[in-house]
Amino acid sequence: MTPPVPLRLEIDGGPATADGLRHLALVNYGHLTVMQVRGRRTRGLELHLARLDAANRELFGKGLDGELVRERIRHALGDDIEDAAIRLVVFQPWDANDVSILVIVRRPGGMPAGPLSLRTVGYQRPVAHIKHVGSFGQMHFGVAAEHAGFDDALLTAPDGVISETAIANIGFFDGASIVWPDAPLLEGITMQLLERTLAERGLPSRRRTVRVADLASFDMAFVGNSGGVAPVDRVDDLTLPVDPGLVTTLTEAYESVPWDLI
Repeated sequence: MTPPVPLRLEIDGGPATADGLRHLALVNYGHLTVMQVRGRRTRGLELHLARLDAANRELFGKGLDGELVRERIRHALGDDIEDAAIRLVVFQPWDANDVSILVIVRRPGGMPAGPLSLRTVGYQRPVAHIKHVGSFGQMHFGVAAEHAGFDDALLTAPDGVISETAIANIGFFDGASIVWPDAPLLEGITMQLLERTLAERGLPSRRRTVRVADLASFDMAFVGNSGGVAPVDRVDDLTLPVDPGLVTTLTEAYESVPWDLI
């Protein structure tokens, strides 16, 4: 039996000490990415590195070296961990001239097979295009949705415009193309990979304003994040159709993405 992956935290290539974590505990400012690692490889590595570099330029005024990021992940995995979930957080302590990189290694995860249920909430993430550490709102509404018997929260604007879920992107199928919400949201790695691979298979994507009132008009809804893809069969009290053929298409498209060596 493969031993369980230990929880491991490293900052800048060394053990994460209380002193090293103090800034993150007191200051909620930084950005991150989350990836699944199998055999020391991950999907969409270049997209993760581009995300980190762009966010670092916006938040801290300088780029982030991709090779340094890879080195920090490899060091945290060590020689003993092949498969894991990686959460990589970038922040800048008060007394530092440059950013620090926190790598959190946890056991591998994945998306539930679904179908999943979503509860609508009136909330949108601030600075939604960045995957940042300010996650209280989405965590609060996500937990509240679970307590109410749903799998996740569906974030909406006051006029009912849908953006994303608390932990994933949401997409829709209108019979001809994949529709992604045209709203403030994080363009997740899985979303970007699906756009690319589905287009190669003849299924285009487009952006459109989608409101809660529009949900009944779609042939299917689905969610995607670093754990994978799953269909959605209920939003609040509305039952949504699930197309097994499209679920297979989405799953095969995502699973066709090669794993990049970190």
